[in-house]
Amino acid sequence: MRAGAPGRALLPAAGLPRRSRDELLAAAWRGLGEAEYATRIPQRYALAHLAALRAAAAVLADRAQPRPGRRGRPLSAWRLLVRVAPELGEWADFFAAGAGRRAAAEAGLNVVGRREADDLIRQVHLFLGAVESMLGLPSQPALAGGGPMAPVRPARRG
Repeated sequence: MRAGAPGRALLPAAGLPRRSRDELLAAAWRGLGEAEYATRIPQRYALAHLAALRAAAAVLADRAQPRPGRRGRPLSAWRLLVRVAPELGEWADFFAAGAGRRAAAEAGLNVVGRREADDLIRQVHLFLGAVESMLGLPSQPALAGGGPMAPVRPARRG
């Protein structure tokens, strides 16, 4: 890994995020909260996977900088993540393997069941904690009840 600034890998500009590490981590936690409150199973899965992708982008924003010259061909965020944070390689493999299902779920296809979606949400929680720990940040889980509220129904009288 060649570095420009100390500790920062030089990667093709096409693969690097445009937002800051902190913006991306906040977006990841928000997205995970949305996944937890989503009622459609494919949407739960897709939103959770996108939250993991935002967390990976936060690592790239923190640990990489654009390589001088051509922008280069876009690469998978998961492949780039392994270059700048090899300690997250197993996570990258796990989420890369689910990218096709995420795309199908985003298209509205029923490619996952409730348990798979719920398991992914739990895995993304763990991944976000691992990312924050690796970056030296205190873990900032989404607050319970911080997502969209379900309508409150009046109690039945009877």
